[in-house]
Amino acid sequence: MFEQTFKNIDDVLWKEAGCTTELDYTEQTSWLLFLKYLDDLEQERAIEAELVGKPYEFIIDEAHRWTVWAAPKTADGKLDEENSLTGTDLIEYVNGQLFPYLQGFKQRATSPDTIEYKIGEIFSEIKNRFQSGYSLRDALEYIDELTFRSQQEKHELSHLYEAKIKNMGNAGRNGGEYYTPRPLIRAMIEVVKPRIGDRIYDGACGSAGFLCESYDYLRRGNLTTKQLQQLQTGTFVGKEKKSLAYVIAIMNMILHGIDAPNIIHTNTLSESLNDIQEKHRFEVILANPPFGGKERKEVQQNFPIKTGETAFLFLQHFIKILKAGGTAAVVIKNTFLSNSDNASRALRQELLEHCNLHTILDCPSGTFIGAGVKTVVLFFGKGEATRKIWYYQLDPGRNMGKTNALNDEDLREFVELQATFAVSEKSWLVDVNDIDRESFDLSVKNPNKAEDVALRSPIEIMNAIALLDAESAKILEGIGGLL
Repeated sequence: MFEQTFKNIDDVLWKEAGCTTELDYTEQTSWLLFLKYLDDLEQERAIEAELVGKPYEFIIDEAHRWTVWAAPKTADGKLDEENSLTGTDLIEYVNGQLFPYLQGFKQRATSPDTIEYKIGEIFSEIKNRFQSGYSLRDALEYIDELTFRSQQEKHELSHLYEAKIKNMGNAGRNGGEYYTPRPLIRAMIEVVKPRIGDRIYDGACGSAGFLCESYDYLRRGNLTTKQLQQLQTGTFVGKEKKSLAYVIAIMNMILHGIDAPNIIHTNTLSESLNDIQEKHRFEVILANPPFGGKERKEVQQNFPIKTGETAFLFLQHFIKILKAGGTAAVVIKNTFLSNSDNASRALRQELLEHCNLHTILDCPSGTFIGAGVKTVVLFFGKGEATRKIWYYQLDPGRNMGKTNALNDEDLREFVELQATFAVSEKSWLVDVNDIDRESFDLSVKNPNKAEDVALRSPIEIMNAIALLDAESAKILEGIGGLL
């Protein structure tokens, strides 16, 4: 229903000089979508209030509502061209009046949990990249075609928006920071099995893929009104440092059905582990923290195991903020399992002695498009030490890439076997007593895999080359005789 509208919006953005990358396309689509969603939400609430004879106080004042500046209508429901801004007038209004007004909500909001605060935060972190008021007018008219009133409409919009995030992730290294393959996320959730009543946390939420997929997982079946309300307000918490990802995360969760997402714009690693109390802890953690990044010395002081590696700091944070009896699934570079540096070794020891690291999923190259690194997923609980680790070596039987990405079927066997920690050609168990207590090396070494053919020595290779050269010379000599 809305697919062509999204394509039309992309065509407008492609022609706009101020938008040059997939990241720009997603950012600009996001703030326009957000304002249209907000207007639909307010109109719906106003009608509901009127039906019960109560007044409704609009969040956005009349002068800055979507129906006034973006899509004013005539009595017959068509665009009121006489009263609609365009060209330079439109750009000047958006940059000089609309954005400053929306940014002001951050100071006027009563608390960070309110939608008013989210409005102020979003528009303090992004900017309008449209340079042509005519292009912006075209985009506004296409966005106005989208409606958010039914679950079916939101469901379709969420799929289209996810596709946009995926395209952004495939566009290059920076976009890839925000996108974790959804089949991998769904498999992680199937293993962790969150329940209604659990609080689910992602401290590096990116585009909120883990939170959105968890919401879809928990929405299965017939839920009570109380359970639905709990999913809306008391289940999901995300934190994100980067401005664009923060905006995308909020819009993504809104499209999945959460009206006021609890996404916090902050650097998670700036929070001291000593300040985490029991009330701050979560039953479920699902995350793919950034790896390869470096944190400043003052940030590292917040952690007992000192390291500049971002992913290792996040792992310490997740272990600390996980409730006793809780469960976590975290993506990390596979080199973490065998690195000999003090931080890697100390973290592996922590996972074995103070957590139950029960499962390690070894992902193949190409799982993350454009990332250029191999990854593993660590599944662990908190409250008891590790006794045995179940490994699974994922092998889809093909080279993966943009046109041949990971799918749900690739991970079906992993989910099925993990339920009973079954041993197979791709899976095996390692007793913690067999792990070296000096190195705590957890490398993926499949004992069921056939031994690789032994490599020839340099002398053998040189002799083979000489033999082939002699044969070639003899053949050429024969050909010369024929000529």
